[in-house]
Amino acid sequence: MSDIKAMYRTVMADHFPPEMTITFGDQKLIYRKRTWKLPDSKGEVIDMGLRYGENPGQEAALYELVGGNLTLGGCHFLDPNNGLTSAIDEAAMVQAGKHPGKTNLTDLDNGLNIIKYLQAKPAAAILKHNNPCGAAWADSLAAAYDKANLADRIAAFGGCAVFNRALDKATAELVAQNYLEVVAAPDFEAGTLDILKKAKDLRIIKVPNFSKLQHLVQARTVEFKALIDGGLIVQQSPLNAILKRSDFKPAEATHQGKLYRCLREPTDREYDDLLFGWWVEQGITSNSVIFVKDGCTVGIGTGEQDRVGVAEIAIFKAYTKYADALCFKQFGIPYKQLELEVLQAKRDSSDQMDLDVAAQEAKGGLIGAVMISDAFFPFRDGVDVGIRQGITAVAHAGGSVRDYEVIEACNEAEPPVAMVFTGQRCFKH
Repeated sequence: MSDIKAMYRTVMADHFPPEMTITFGDQKLIYRKRTWKLPDSKGEVIDMGLRYGENPGQEAALYELVGGNLTLGGCHFLDPNNGLTSAIDEAAMVQAGKHPGKTNLTDLDNGLNIIKYLQAKPAAAILKHNNPCGAAWADSLAAAYDKANLADRIAAFGGCAVFNRALDKATAELVAQNYLEVVAAPDFEAGTLDILKKAKDLRIIKVPNFSKLQHLVQARTVEFKALIDGGLIVQQSPLNAILKRSDFKPAEATHQGKLYRCLREPTDREYDDLLFGWWVEQGITSNSVIFVKDGCTVGIGTGEQDRVGVAEIAIFKAYTKYADALCFKQFGIPYKQLELEVLQAKRDSSDQMDLDVAAQEAKGGLIGAVMISDAFFPFRDGVDVGIRQGITAVAHAGGSVRDYEVIEACNEAEPPVAMVFTGQRCFKH
């Protein structure tokens, strides 16, 4: 029998050219393929590109924009030489680990896409399959990472952790307790690399040009989507219009000549969480609904076809992740392991029952959380499921013909739930 595991260890050769030029009429964008001079399995230093694509057996290449410029319809697109993920060279790849593949770098890229908004205080985002498992900010980097990790400790296994500050020893010690594929930060303080490098397979990346990241908040790139017939859809990247609390719009709607308004405005704390949640939403696959409390994601629902369904999934995840975090804190094992030991009669069922009761009483940590949707709620049912869990504020795009019903749902809650509109949706496919 062939060694199936070997396909995950293989670094493929790729046959993509060293340079690529894309022409838009008389304008050109010039790209250079990124490779790294790194030792192979025999210790010989060779040029290597990406490990493989989304799956073993798929060749892939990383290209950096190095020349040309593009202006279309009055929109000036990102200039070259501002590279972040695409500019990772040998010096930036502090430790190549198992050597990065496409998903490692797209996780990093989307982590930076979220982190670029989270600059006011130390923040961490942990990603898996190009979606955040948990994101948080706090007064210290270690606290932010700990919150983000405990938000979904299960999904964080094998993930990519992205930080907005130089990694310190306290944070590195926490990171070392988990199995991660990638750790990326603008820098690494003395002593941190000795801790991280104990994990030989870990990719450790010092993000190049991190100081330029915030400048990308209002910069556009060109996005390409390949179709199965070889065709392309090309679009501008989106721009997030909500950068401060005053950018939110009042939740108002007119129906049959009657004006509907939310009874109350968000508090300062709710505004902080609504902003944080909307910024995290920029990196989540739609349809999505997320819950945020005290600067940390509580439940993340992604990639569903209906909005009430994805809200229910986010709630289910909040309950299960809350119970798992409690279990890990109390017993040092995952909740699923505890559940198995109870089924095998190796442990008294009262431990599991106590955790379940605690999760139910806390409603998965959702009491006092805010609810964010990447598009409008077409019916009030999506907001209703959040209200039943104790949320206190909502942000969504607005613009539905039934906005008035959603406003009524918030006003009928006891106590009333605050709601604001973003005036834009942030679909991401």
